[in-house]
Amino acid sequence: MELKDKFIHRDLSWLEFNRRVLEEAADERNPLLERLKFLSIFSSNLDEFYMVRLAGAKKLLASGFNRKDQFGFTPQEIFAEVKLKADSLVKDLYDIYTGSLKVTLETNRIYLKTIDQLNETQKKFVKRFFDTTLYPIITPMAVDQGHPFPDLPSKTIALAVSIVRLEKNHLALVPVPKSVPRLLKLPSEGEDFDFILIDHLIKDNLKDFFKGYKIQAASAFRLLRDSDIAFDEEFAPNLLKAMEKELKKRTSAQTVYVQMEQAPTVLPSGEVANAELVDVLCNGLGFPKEEVAFVPPDLDLTFFYEMANSIDRPGGRFDSFSPVKTPYENIFDKIKEEDFIIHLPFQSFFPTEDLVQTSAKDPDVLAIKMTLYRTNEDSNIIKALMEAAKRRKQVTAVVEIKARFEEEKNIQWARDLEQAGCHVIYGIAGLKIHSKMTLIVRREEGRIRRYVHLSTGNYNEKTARLYTDIGYFTANDDFARDVADVFNVITGYSQPSPWKRVISSPYDLRKYFLDLIDREMEHQKTHKNGLITAKMNSLEDVAMIEKLYAASQAGVKIRMVVRGICCLIPGVEGLSENIEVSSVVGQFLEHSRIFVFHNNGTPRIFLSSADWMTRNFDRRIELLFEITKPEIKTHLQFILDNYLKDSFKVRILKSNKIYTRLSKDQASFSVQEYFIKHYTK
Repeated sequence: MELKDKFIHRDLSWLEFNRRVLEEAADERNPLLERLKFLSIFSSNLDEFYMVRLAGAKKLLASGFNRKDQFGFTPQEIFAEVKLKADSLVKDLYDIYTGSLKVTLETNRIYLKTIDQLNETQKKFVKRFFDTTLYPIITPMAVDQGHPFPDLPSKTIALAVSIVRLEKNHLALVPVPKSVPRLLKLPSEGEDFDFILIDHLIKDNLKDFFKGYKIQAASAFRLLRDSDIAFDEEFAPNLLKAMEKELKKRTSAQTVYVQMEQAPTVLPSGEVANAELVDVLCNGLGFPKEEVAFVPPDLDLTFFYEMANSIDRPGGRFDSFSPVKTPYENIFDKIKEEDFIIHLPFQSFFPTEDLVQTSAKDPDVLAIKMTLYRTNEDSNIIKALMEAAKRRKQVTAVVEIKARFEEEKNIQWARDLEQAGCHVIYGIAGLKIHSKMTLIVRREEGRIRRYVHLSTGNYNEKTARLYTDIGYFTANDDFARDVADVFNVITGYSQPSPWKRVISSPYDLRKYFLDLIDREMEHQKTHKNGLITAKMNSLEDVAMIEKLYAASQAGVKIRMVVRGICCLIPGVEGLSENIEVSSVVGQFLEHSRIFVFHNNGTPRIFLSSADWMTRNFDRRIELLFEITKPEIKTHLQFILDNYLKDSFKVRILKSNKIYTRLSKDQASFSVQEYFIKHYTK
């Protein structure tokens, strides 16, 4: 088969995932304010795609590289396909924003106004806000021989202004400040909620910045820069300093995407008005003018998240619920009594926080070791680690400073933890530490006992309320020894002993999964009962997909819930007719990774921090761990079975590479809503 017929390209598959997010913004069954959030999330996702994936494709094109990738595309082909699909998504985004969603907002008396729509009270309010807040902090930037084009940071929104004096034309830029919220809430009457973007206030008052000049034209634009960081980690004497140096380059990195508002830049005929303005702007940005995306006002719709959070309207949000707390009095006694799991966000994240906070204060705790990949602001866990170090406990924090778009925050965490007395590891050259693990060493009754927490998700109190994940707690000696070995590999020079309870990448994980699939093929051959059920975020690794195809051809039944990227094509005759793939996109971001191998009627069930992606197998330190306690195994199987039953938020991937929703009369079961009710019984 041609590779293009055998696989879905990972970038095209990711864009299809983001389309499913956009569908949630358009879905009238979702509460209105939640639809605004989905619109914002879609916009933020697409920005990241441009800054990383599209940027990478552009670099390949510039290098002259023209060989086909593992999915059968040359750089020229995939760039053209990605550009076409991304442009189509942007058009769909603005169709929803300016169409059905705007009508629904106004029906609900929520208005995003322009200057000419303001009443007298609002006009006075915005004029006062401009004079006292905006005008003092805005700095117009001339562009001429004495003022070179400035290095505008990625995601900057600015006004390009064409001005004239004494028959001489000039270009100036007026960046929209990021030091104040972009969305301004206006005084309103009754039950109305009125807002305006400060972009409009600046544009309406441009004359205040250019006294003595005539303004010919002004157009808002926005740019995104290449934000992928790449440096030779093997030869960097200090990863932290090397990362800080690379971060400074982002401001002047290649511009990969530029948006401009359609009016007044594009005439009804399609001809570009004030072409000189566009020419000068693109020359300054080093960006081809034929690639400029002209979109309706307004630019950067991520402000809708802020709008949704500032409105209190009954029925506007998903029904609130309180995550169920795991009952116990002392976290150490609870873990000693039995291994247990928490299913986020339906069950409370508190036991995870409590384990670290209690360990920080407990005089019998001697050491805490922990990995940190993405952590929220004002983190209780970070505070507890600092407190533990100040109490002279041995604290080791592995802070992954290469976590994309978290680099600056993680560098600050690393410095704060070091200052508090923690031993901080910044990562390993060439690898990202993506595993989520905590090891507590405690003195009990004359001996040392170790407590372990492993998870499919991050130590992040904020996302623990928004992402579905599984956290596992145990005091099992084999687990503790394995996790201690993993920390020794990360923090020093050590080769691990043979694993007993965990499997780690980059050395063993792919082969272990491939062997598990081979065993199911043997069981299918002998007992006709081969079955694999898996839930993950992404399936992209070609070797894994090829093995799944082989298993399907051998008769093994394979059922997968894959939230995002899926490069496998299910249901293809002679290739994958025994494989089913679905995706659930709903109120919570599906983030848990659960793998079940039927094993001739004695299921083996695993949790992992890893998806089935090449980066997880080859370029990250990840953990896979098997669950053996019968009650927990039964519960994890129950969780998976319910995901396979979802008919409300599920999309089914068909053999034609298209995701299909069930009809509304079939959409009767929402797995996320079910779990909210299940855990509160």
